[in-house]
Amino acid sequence: MNPVEIARGFQPELRQRAGEIEQARRLPADLAEKLARAGLFRMLLPSAIGGLESPPATVAGAIEALSEADASTGWCLMIGATTGMLSGRLPQDLAASMFADPNVICSGVFAPMGKAVDDGDHWRVTGRWKWGSGSQNAAWVAGGAVLMGEDGPLLDASGQPLHRMVIFAADQVEMIDTWRTSGLCGTGSLDFAVREARAPKARSVALHSDPPLADGAVFRFPPFGMLAMGIAAVAIGNARGALADFAALAAAQSSQGSQRTLAERNVVQAEFAQVSGAVAAARSRFFEAVETLWRTVERGDEPTIEDRALLRLACAHAAQVCAEGCRRIYDLGGGVAVFLDSSLQRRFRDAHVITHHIMVAPQMFELTGRVLLGLPTRDALI
Repeated sequence: MNPVEIARGFQPELRQRAGEIEQARRLPADLAEKLARAGLFRMLLPSAIGGLESPPATVAGAIEALSEADASTGWCLMIGATTGMLSGRLPQDLAASMFADPNVICSGVFAPMGKAVDDGDHWRVTGRWKWGSGSQNAAWVAGGAVLMGEDGPLLDASGQPLHRMVIFAADQVEMIDTWRTSGLCGTGSLDFAVREARAPKARSVALHSDPPLADGAVFRFPPFGMLAMGIAAVAIGNARGALADFAALAAAQSSQGSQRTLAERNVVQAEFAQVSGAVAAARSRFFEAVETLWRTVERGDEPTIEDRALLRLACAHAAQVCAEGCRRIYDLGGGVAVFLDSSLQRRFRDAHVITHHIMVAPQMFELTGRVLLGLPTRDALI
């Protein structure tokens, strides 16, 4: 079965358990296991080790489908699936041993918040990372680390510190419960830390420079484009869920002092239509950009910086449009929406945490604008 259809099959349970997920401040272990057994975390693993090598639009569609029911669950799938993409840059025998269990989940944080010291055929790493989404359900946890020499960070040819994502076994990692936030509460995005943890050098990846070792075209898709795509898919799914939630509410709820339902009010009809159109347009542009870049990669061509920037622009635009859409729908909900058990309240809060992720944050418009204006731009994270 297609991963998108599999993800849609989880929607009834996720809608029912959304409050539980938020209160738990993490994805419940039994639910993570169900998603893993369904193969959703293997969408970006090489077929040679039992992965699906799903096209990017399929990955985005599956994340979107979960997020329509619960954005925190969609976010955890996004993190687990995109971190799994590291397997395409590992030696095949190592990747096969790490993912031998079909229910394995991995998580990771790219930001180089750790320090790695050369220890023969291993890295010895100390560090603490924020935003460890889904880490409590992961068997493997990756963290970015700056490579250190005797005199400080090792530098590349342009004078920038060298860094790699080092993958640790879960029992090497300390989980630190810092995740008390306004939105995406159920993602379990707590801090995690390691101290003097050793990991084989082969179990580390430099996303900006290491070429993929797996043959599949999906591993040539820009990795940061894939991450941004996943985040935008959560935003789109969350906004579509807000529209569906409000439509159900509006058909039954009347305004105070009125016998007409919300759906029967002209101002509600006009606002709902405008938000629906804005979200649909952003979604259409998003999937168009994903497919355009994917066709380039499938042909075997190297995406230009302009190609990559257009995808990143579509992702940031979708996240912003969907956050604004969730705010407008929240406002339409009136007094009902202010209660914490309201799905419109949760959608609003989740949407405005999504837009703070660096991959889709407002500064992305500056970066992509530089590229589109033909200005020199450091493109390592595009």
